[in-house]
Amino acid sequence: MESVAKKCLQKELKKLMDEGAEGFTVKLLSEENIFEWEVGIFGPPQTLYEGGYFKLLMRFPANYPFSPPTVSFLTRMWHPNVYENGEICISILHPAGDDPHSGEPASERWNPAQSVQSVIVSVISLLNEPNTFSPANVDASVMYRKWKESKGENNDYVEYVRKIVSESQEEAARDGVKVPLTTEEYIATKRSSLNRNNVEDTDFGTGFATDDDYGYDEDDDESEGETLSETADSGNGDS
Repeated sequence: MESVAKKCLQKELKKLMDEGAEGFTVKLLSEENIFEWEVGIFGPPQTLYEGGYFKLLMRFPANYPFSPPTVSFLTRMWHPNVYENGEICISILHPAGDDPHSGEPASERWNPAQSVQSVIVSVISLLNEPNTFSPANVDASVMYRKWKESKGENNDYVEYVRKIVSESQEEAARDGVKVPLTTEEYIATKRSSLNRNNVEDTDFGTGFATDDDYGYDEDDDESEGETLSETADSGNGDS
């Protein structure tokens, strides 16, 4: 099952590098480990997190994509749905199946059709659309609701987030990362990502592992698809 996960992740990584990504960047923490990714997301324009640069750690299980990754912020974050240790609480990261106590419909939970990109996009959307009914950080949730209910008169939440954004900008400067500040610049991050990755596949240009490092062969795509289909149909993600 681990070989299936490696091939899936290698294909997703290559796709993101070949096509670029709007609003975020990805890289492996180590060339030798396809199961740990570092993601850099940019705060969306016209939101409280605008101008921010936030690092995420994504860890993938050996039976990916049948089980979801775990995702946590490496950058300090203040948000109703982010625990103090950086772990993110969001439906798409919860295992598939019905849980009557969660209040989440099964359709919002993880399924093997999801991808790295869909998870990251969900996290970016969560920044501006927190769920205060099931908070991971109660203090942040209370502060957020006071801000919304006061129609902006109580802006403690805004000030706290601005402090977080300012700290993240300092980290971006240390990393040599240019943070988009306008909608046009934000959209252009996909093009700049694509330009950075438009290099020979032998090294991906940024220290990424190659297909051969993980035994990936495009000729395996058809047989790999059959393996995934058969496993999904069986309802058992174990090898």
